Amino acid sequence: MKVRTALAGLAFVVSLGVAAPSLAADQCVGREGPHKVSVAVTGVSPIKGEVAVTLYPDNPRRFLAPKGKLLRARVKATPRMTEVCFWVPEPAYYAIAIYHDVNSDHDFNRTIIGMPAEGFGFSNNAPTRVGLPSFESVRFRAGPGTTQVPISMRYQR
Repeated sequence: MKVRTALAGLAFVVSLGVAAPSLAADQCVGREGPHKVSVAVTGVSPIKGEVAVTLYPDNPRRFLAPKGKLLRARVKATPRMTEVCFWVPEPAYYAIAIYHDVNSDHDFNRTIIGMPAEGFGFSNNAPTRVGLPSFESVRFRAGPGTTQVPISMRYQR
């Protein structure tokens, strides 16, 4: 009975979009279905800590908002490319934000003057000249089957 309860609890946590830090590359976060978004993050340096990848629905009010995410995965930073996969409910528009959690504290750290102290990025490699990118520049269309989303990590150094 304890095992069944623990498995039910784990299924509930995964459905909320929280993933174990050591998610395998061949596993996807979310409820399995025919459509998925495969995210390939490049430019992670140094190769330590985790990369947090957050998937948002097609709603500008939910983008980067507390509790606005659909799913989140935290995976170990790896050389050359860090990969994450999400099952999505349907072909639709989505948005992705990433950050390199170098110290694995599950927080996007900033400098004393408020600048990013850790790497970050967005779907479409949307530019961030001053402030955050617009939602329109970040959203992308996930089609049927698998949609590949490459993202380059950026650092303020």
